[in-house]
Amino acid sequence: QSTQAWSVGAEGERKLSDMLASVAGESLRVLNDRLIPRTTANIDHLVVCPSGVFVVDAKRYRNARPELRVEGGLLRPRTELLYVGGRDRTALVDGMRKQVALVRAALADQPEVPVQGMLCFVDADWPVFVGSFTIHDVAVVWPKKLKATLTEPGPLGPEQIADLQWRLHETFPRQKQAPRAQAEPNT
Repeated sequence: QSTQAWSVGAEGERKLSDMLASVAGESLRVLNDRLIPRTTANIDHLVVCPSGVFVVDAKRYRNARPELRVEGGLLRPRTELLYVGGRDRTALVDGMRKQVALVRAALADQPEVPVQGMLCFVDADWPVFVGSFTIHDVAVVWPKKLKATLTEPGPLGPEQIADLQWRLHETFPRQKQAPRAQAEPNT
């Protein structure tokens, strides 16, 4: 089961990596499959673009709908939960928040640079009218929405983007050979 789950997840990462490579260039830099030092964990994708740094985790839940559920309120504390295909997957949000904290720490001397966590659900069953949402500062999106977000204009120029990419490359080394050589810095 774990081998099959890994294979499904790897396919989602590959699909998202291909999409990111199609928009990568001087103003949109991509680092794929980055090792988190002193752990066995990884960051699927780091994207540096004019609007900031995005930590992107690819998730492949085929034909399952991501949804935000809000519980509590008047008598109990309000809690926000991520459900996918009817199952509580809020732990994915918690994991993303940890990754974002590590990236923010790596860029601590540049607090003006926005760092955003994104869970990108590949092959999910997204509703027609209700779209992406944010839960605990983590955006939950589909690939086309991610692409639109990453290509928005912003305050970072090509030199700062290149510098940030290099710093992140140094902090979070390659875990394995990247699928798209042009998306990685020359080392």
